[in-house]
Amino acid sequence: KSGKQPQLGAVPVLVFKNLNLYKLMKYLTNNYNRFVSIVLICTETALSGLLFRIIMDSGIGTKWEKAITAPYIQVMLTLMMIYALCDAAVGIVLFKRKVYAFEIVSKVSQTMILFSIASFIILQTGHYMDAWSYLYALYLVLLGIIICTERLVLRVMLKKYRTKGGNLRFVVLVGSSVSINELYRELTVQGWAGYRVIGYFDYEASKDMPEECRYLGKPEMIEGFLKENRHIHYLFCGLRDTHRDDIMRIIGICDNNLVRFYSVPNLHNYVQNRVYLDMVGSVPILKLRNENISRLGNQMAKRAFDLVFSTLFLCTLFPFILIIVTIVTKITMPGPVFFKQKRNGLNDKEFYCLKFRSMKVNADADKVQATKDDPRKTKWGNFMRKTSIDELPQFINVFMGDMSVVGPRPHMLKHNEEYSKLIDKYMVRNMVKPGVTGWSQVTGHRGETKELKDMADRIKGDIWYIENWSFWLDIYIIFKTVVNAIRGEEKAY
Repeated sequence: KSGKQPQLGAVPVLVFKNLNLYKLMKYLTNNYNRFVSIVLICTETALSGLLFRIIMDSGIGTKWEKAITAPYIQVMLTLMMIYALCDAAVGIVLFKRKVYAFEIVSKVSQTMILFSIASFIILQTGHYMDAWSYLYALYLVLLGIIICTERLVLRVMLKKYRTKGGNLRFVVLVGSSVSINELYRELTVQGWAGYRVIGYFDYEASKDMPEECRYLGKPEMIEGFLKENRHIHYLFCGLRDTHRDDIMRIIGICDNNLVRFYSVPNLHNYVQNRVYLDMVGSVPILKLRNENISRLGNQMAKRAFDLVFSTLFLCTLFPFILIIVTIVTKITMPGPVFFKQKRNGLNDKEFYCLKFRSMKVNADADKVQATKDDPRKTKWGNFMRKTSIDELPQFINVFMGDMSVVGPRPHMLKHNEEYSKLIDKYMVRNMVKPGVTGWSQVTGHRGETKELKDMADRIKGDIWYIENWSFWLDIYIIFKTVVNAIRGEEKAY
């Protein structure tokens, strides 16, 4: 029976569940984290109420006092209830074995956004207070900062606690494949994760396993070992399919000794990246990419955002920019204001990508990349490239559905044809709509690709974006793009 598939670093593991035994084991191993999470939610809920009281008390005697139209205690208790529900709905990742600061900040941001929206609606429609007031905005900002700081401090304390030997999880390995080796490294490289690997079982000692990982004996010795060592929490098995009978016996032993069994498929011979478990009917399959971005709901959300964002921009700022660009372009160089070029988009479909023309009309526009001191550029064109103004007409492409606000940058047809033959996985970038801006562009891989390695690094960034997409990642990339445009980019030529 296959369950939800977790992953330790780059190592995929499969969890096997067995009826009520699994539920019992899950309860015994998770009840501590569940209790601490409840305590944390209660503490943060109390903080949300206390901070509201402090903020509102500071407004007594000022014009902000009129913002509240209901009794203070009623408003405070309502906000506390809303916060507790939002906190529980989003969840807390603080106590995961391997959790990073950005994951904690992301969860707090999601909680605060949900809390802000829900509390605003309830406070306004219930006539509790004027939620548009600056005082309430200050409350939300300060609460977000306090909660974020609190969780990051707790994370540091928890890491120190686990490093010193508290809250540990003891592990044994079965097998000595490449995946088991990699798993051992993932479990032990960060002491603060709280894993302690006791050793490994295999049909014979392996010289490939690290010396510090103790050889415990053959697989038939596992049952006796687990009965003698009741503190073992997890067993990771990397035996091959040919040892089916032994694997089934080990699963039974783990179930009977309340040890969680994980299967570690040996995929390193042909897969080097993360994989994801899915089901086709009752058949488990492993996918190379999670591709959240390709799910219907996420596609609809992303398209809705693209439409709203592009419509607002095209109806507000773009007309003024267009007038200025048209006047200056007509004065500084002959030819059309817009430059359109065929590029490859979603599923390699060709479309005309729009830009403000930044070069003199030339025959190499569809073949040669712009360089730093390209003689085809004008001074005005160079300024537009430096500030990314030349890219703004692509919001028309976004509105038409050929592009997205964020995604891999579209390449000219000639480059697509050439690089797809030279760079492995190059065409993966065409599984999604191209973007006006992208992850590679805000992480230093913008502009001319002088060497093959430059383009290969850009493709890695594009694939990383596809595999790790989220709405908040898009917002972050847009923010970084605006900052880079204001600051100016060295490679923007």
